[in-house]
Amino acid sequence: MSLIRDAWQHAPTHTRVWALAAPMILSNLSVPLVALVDSAVIGHLPHAHQLAAVAVGASLYTLLTWAVGFLRMGTTGFAAQAAGRADGGGLRQILLQALLLGGLLAVLLILLALPLSDLALRLMQPSAALDDLARSYLHIRLLGLPAVLAGYALIGWLLGTQNGRGPLAILLTTNLLNVSLDLLFVLGLDWGVAGAAWASVIAEWSGALLGLWLARRALTAYAGRIDWAALRRWLNWRPLLTVNRDIFIRTLILQGVFFMLTMQGTRLGDATVAGNALLLNGLLLTAHALDGLAHAVEALSGHALGARDRDALRRCLIVAGGWSLLASLGFVLFFWLGGHWFIYLQTDIAAVRAIAVEHLPYLAVLPLIAVWSYLLDGLFIGAIRAREMRDAMLMALLLSLPLAWWLQPLGNHGLWLAFLCFMGLRSLCLGGYAVRLSRHNLWFAPLPVKA
Repeated sequence: MSLIRDAWQHAPTHTRVWALAAPMILSNLSVPLVALVDSAVIGHLPHAHQLAAVAVGASLYTLLTWAVGFLRMGTTGFAAQAAGRADGGGLRQILLQALLLGGLLAVLLILLALPLSDLALRLMQPSAALDDLARSYLHIRLLGLPAVLAGYALIGWLLGTQNGRGPLAILLTTNLLNVSLDLLFVLGLDWGVAGAAWASVIAEWSGALLGLWLARRALTAYAGRIDWAALRRWLNWRPLLTVNRDIFIRTLILQGVFFMLTMQGTRLGDATVAGNALLLNGLLLTAHALDGLAHAVEALSGHALGARDRDALRRCLIVAGGWSLLASLGFVLFFWLGGHWFIYLQTDIAAVRAIAVEHLPYLAVLPLIAVWSYLLDGLFIGAIRAREMRDAMLMALLLSLPLAWWLQPLGNHGLWLAFLCFMGLRSLCLGGYAVRLSRHNLWFAPLPVKA
């Protein structure tokens, strides 16, 4: 207990955690706020299938973009450890590798998105009106995919260098522009669902260009240059690709769970999938806010591991963990006391409101269950231990599937109960791996032996 008390009372660690977490929380909160604005703007159009189309189309697009979220996470860990070693050449190399990888993946995903989205929509069995609008929304959003992937690489790299203001500038610029164009295109120009999609595309490209400029400025603080010969060797790509492969599998499993939630809701009717979408906006709100503290753990733990500073690693985990618990309790109170307001703000369609309000208790308890997985993800990303993240996610899914099948007769209530159990199991599995690594003293890689 004395170690925990001493770590919590270490004021410089609180300062470092919040210097990174505060701008990341602000920038992260702007991401679900865009989804909220989309829902609020489209939700005040006259038909439920218009709101449902944005929910379904955005779900399919998010499945693509979040599946390659490893570009952000993998880049952060490598950049943080390079910064901890004061390796300017390594920082340049990881940035260029991440951008090149993002460009290649964008091309591949666009080629795959059209046939896969057609299959996904057939599985969902939506109404004809919903199907047409969802397809239109998704096809427009694909034009912004290269910019999104570049943004992931740039945000991850800037965060790894312990630069919290750069990601804040990128995400706030992107999301505030998105909101402004949303209002203009949908309400001002009456472009409907397509207007919401075009607003996102323009905003995404604007954010990527800003990120390139910020990264160029940040590199002036680190001496060094790229070893072009090393960049051409496969051996120097393998660590990044291996970590990104494991994070990709982990993220694909997570997005598969969200997709199944949307798919099962769609089968229960347009109003149900729309109501679930409003609740998932609440989950996105809490996840992005709490992820701000997890991002601080990524950067600080990676820097501590690169510098081989055990005390700094312990302090950042205890301080960030304490604040994460307090923040999650705040969200529990917010949704428990103000959940009705949160739902009513997003739509005035009575059937959608009724379903969302009925299932509000599930949203209210989610932050306290899920916060530990966010925090532990930050530690494993900083440590560049993606294999454990992958395996923990897979175990959580395999343990949850029988329960989800058993709860099917409960309809949408069973769907949400199964989702709560999945999120809890995810935290427990990650915690088990963290305990194992600590017991065997495996967080710090052994130093190379000099000849």
